[in-house]
Amino acid sequence: MHVFFRIAIVLFAMWLLVDPKTASAHAIIVSSSPAAGATVTGDAVAIRLHFNSRIDHARSKLTLLAPNGASQALTPASDSPADELNADATRLSTGAWRLRWQVLSVDGHITRGDIPFTVH
Repeated sequence: MHVFFRIAIVLFAMWLLVDPKTASAHAIIVSSSPAAGATVTGDAVAIRLHFNSRIDHARSKLTLLAPNGASQALTPASDSPADELNADATRLSTGAWRLRWQVLSVDGHITRGDIPFTVH
């Protein structure tokens, strides 16, 4: 019985290594604040992006695109949880903004996207 259990563990580990779904995982946003299409009030916004996997904070980027097209790099918070990218944006004027994000998941895949929101 002991031998069977060890063989089962080895086979399971091998399956995890060769399963194509496991090998092609990407960091995908589970939730965001602000949410895509949201309207926020005030000139300060807490940016909170929660992903389905751990991300490499040092190699991830956040950029705000202003209504006039100007871009502003945001510094991600160093104390963010392993599966989040957080920052604070201040002095935002009213209008349509876009948060551009790019993350490197710990499995080596880069994902990126935009989250449009409006400041009222």
